[in-house]
Amino acid sequence: MKLSLYSDYAMRVMIYLAARDDRLAAIREVASAYGISQNHLMKVVQDLASAGFIDAVRGRNGGIRLAKPADEINLGSILRHTEKLTDLFVCAGCIIAPACGLPVILRQATAAFVAVFDRYTLADAAAKKSDLAALLSMVTYAQPSASQ
Repeated sequence: MKLSLYSDYAMRVMIYLAARDDRLAAIREVASAYGISQNHLMKVVQDLASAGFIDAVRGRNGGIRLAKPADEINLGSILRHTEKLTDLFVCAGCIIAPACGLPVILRQATAAFVAVFDRYTLADAAAKKSDLAALLSMVTYAQPSASQ
């Protein structure tokens, strides 16, 4: 099974924020660290914020951070939010649909796939925080001074 680019970006944002603990991060900072489009990332961030996974703080000194501790965020819940797991196969209109056993098998396979994610939290995915920070070249962006 292949995750959508949307889910990929969502997981990356969440791991980035988990590696920063509770410090705010700018979307441009996350996009730059991963070398991905800031515009695409903004859509993902807005969705994650509306779903309650992250907090988005507006304003000059704003940014994004996890809405709760990483060890309280289940990876399966993120995956369920970002993926349309029921759309792996479209059986509507298929001539063999009434007699085909494939939909049952696909539901079981999807459930097994998600069950693995359910066993882990975001803290598990970001357990090596110092290594992640080094690989992502995390920097704390200087806040603009009042004289600027």
